[in-house]
Amino acid sequence: MCEEKKTGVGERMFKVLLVDDEILVRDAIRENIDWNALDYELVADCQNGREAIEYVEQEPVDLVLTDIGMPYVDGMELSKFLYNNYPDTAIIIFSGFSDFEYAKKAIQYKVSEYILKPVTAMELTEVLKKLHTKLEQREHQVKKIDRLTRAYETYRKNESMIRSKSLTQLVKGTQELNICLQELGDVGITLHSTDYRVAVVDLDAFSDLNHASDEDKKDIEWMSFVVENISNEILENYQCGMAFRDDNRKTFLLFETNKPKEFKGQIRKICEKIQSSIYETVKFQVSIGIGTYVQDLADLHTSYESAVSVLAYRYTAGEGLLIDREEEVNIGGDINIEEYTTALSTCVKNAQSDKTRAFFQHLEEDFWEARLSKDRVVLYLHQITRAVYDVIKYIDAGDKNLKTDRNKVFDRIADSRSCGEAMEYVKDYALKVIYDMENLNQSSGQKQAMLALDYIQQHYGDVDLSLNTICNYLSISTSHFSSVFKETTGETFMEVLIRTRMQKAKELIEKTTLRNYEIAERVGFSDPHYFSISFKKMTGKSPTEYAKEHR
Repeated sequence: MCEEKKTGVGERMFKVLLVDDEILVRDAIRENIDWNALDYELVADCQNGREAIEYVEQEPVDLVLTDIGMPYVDGMELSKFLYNNYPDTAIIIFSGFSDFEYAKKAIQYKVSEYILKPVTAMELTEVLKKLHTKLEQREHQVKKIDRLTRAYETYRKNESMIRSKSLTQLVKGTQELNICLQELGDVGITLHSTDYRVAVVDLDAFSDLNHASDEDKKDIEWMSFVVENISNEILENYQCGMAFRDDNRKTFLLFETNKPKEFKGQIRKICEKIQSSIYETVKFQVSIGIGTYVQDLADLHTSYESAVSVLAYRYTAGEGLLIDREEEVNIGGDINIEEYTTALSTCVKNAQSDKTRAFFQHLEEDFWEARLSKDRVVLYLHQITRAVYDVIKYIDAGDKNLKTDRNKVFDRIADSRSCGEAMEYVKDYALKVIYDMENLNQSSGQKQAMLALDYIQQHYGDVDLSLNTICNYLSISTSHFSSVFKETTGETFMEVLIRTRMQKAKELIEKTTLRNYEIAERVGFSDPHYFSISFKKMTGKSPTEYAKEHR
């Protein structure tokens, strides 16, 4: 049976199989040759050609050292097998003087060397050294031919891919202009117009906003192929440009014209036709972002970047978006989210379900009017969700599900595929909180605690805000209020007041450049020194230290 050997350690170790029916010969060759030093690895030795064939079929080798005279399958038959099935395997034959003439006939099997027995270590070492050089040269040549063959086949079979790659590099500005133009010229494309625009076509089902299943993703290659071909057909009919795909299967439209004023109104119609044709053909939607005009091919990347930027607003606008950067003036707007959180808090506190539903309808419209990006929408919806949670968290402090539900809403907002979907999650949460509040068995004490909490939120900046102030506002004794407030919220009035002031102070430190004494005044401290002591007690850092880390 063949005996496997341990792997050697070398930079390029050619694998060797030793075949001889005499165990003493195998042992002598194995032990007397410094295989590692010669960059060979003796992987196994076999006692006849049949075993060698079985081994090679499982583990191909680079070199076979074989005797001629062996039982079952001799060295000549083994050489013939290797020649026919593993032509890249080199062969060294050991032969006795009596069969040396016979061995020479093996030239037809391209045997590399013949060595007369008895074989000396020095002689075999020299042969192995020379053969190693030949093996390396042959390997390099094979790799070179293989590279050239693959390159030629790739060029022949994928000329459209070369075209797409060059055009993609051109519109993204990732390769020198003259190189792009030369590559495009090689595939018969020349660009000599006065004005250009880039549009980006994206499959809504597979956009960055969605999480398609692995099964659905198998169709993306075919879908993007359909989009590219339909787009090209329409652009060719209008004779105004070409369509191509990048590695991410997005389709780009490169518009070119010598009459930009006349062509301006046409581009939108062409894109609408592309959208409708794709839907009619394969029943899926695409969104298209149209970039700005450029006159210089070197500036195409700015048109591409503006097309990508407007596609980002698909999150607030919904699928099937068609948006032209030249027509948009409000890109990247903003809103005062604090006004919205205050308005919703009022609706929730007063258990106004209908007004809450109307609030979210208007909010979605306002988000779109402001052209908010997904990141901004997610941030604002998180703030709105927290505002809803803050309304009830003290009134029903024992219900841990409130916080769990809120955190689930956070996760769903982040994973949502559109602004409308995310807003539904927040709206449902707000309505659930209203329902919970309506169904709480609230005593007059719980209601008074909620009113007190709301009063603290509105008047925390008042230096004179105190327990007496709250009690006068509620027309309740301080002892009764303290008992009810602690029972309802789990905290004392002063603990809530200080924590509220510290939270507001942290926000001011992070978001403004106000001095410490100014922040102290805004959050209800007349003594800046006492403010600093209270802040450090609450956060573990002084206001100055906190500002260095977070401002």
